Amino acid sequence: MPAYDKSDLERRMTGAVESLKHDLGGLRTGRASVTLLDPVNVVVYGSSMPLNQVATVSAPEPRMLSVQVWDKTNVGPVEKAIRSAGLGLNPINDGQTLRLPIPDLTEDRRKELAKLANQYAEKARIAVRNVRRDGMDSLKTDEKKGVFGEDERKRNETEVQKLTDTTIADLDAAAGAKEKEILGK
Repeated sequence: MPAYDKSDLERRMTGAVESLKHDLGGLRTGRASVTLLDPVNVVVYGSSMPLNQVATVSAPEPRMLSVQVWDKTNVGPVEKAIRSAGLGLNPINDGQTLRLPIPDLTEDRRKELAKLANQYAEKARIAVRNVRRDGMDSLKTDEKKGVFGEDERKRNETEVQKLTDTTIADLDAAAGAKEKEILGK
């Protein structure tokens, strides 16, 4: 059985793009986005749970998030978790609902977030290059085993390189779009 599997390489590279898009979705841009609270974990019922398992998050206005806590006894822990998440948000308690006004971003904070977006993109690029390396290694292994000849290996290497280039272009486009959004250009 050949070690080279093009569909596996495509799946792994697509996974890197999806992962980057998810990471970028959690970066604050000055607009309310329900994905902003994805990294928040709440300690309730003796264990740590993602916020979306104890409350409904919505964005009723462009600069306001609303967190509807399902169990009234969990309002305190949810409020505490949001305050301590390092997102720069101050919840306003309205009984069973927490309102989160999204403050304006300072120029320094915008630059920090743009740097962070680029770091996420670089991590994704490294992941894609590692997938490419694995693909190239498996092609060489298959050639040594006699699964196919040198011409076939070179043809497949060209395919892997094209796939890598396309995927990295997708990563750069996603990161560039997020950076524009953050810097407000």
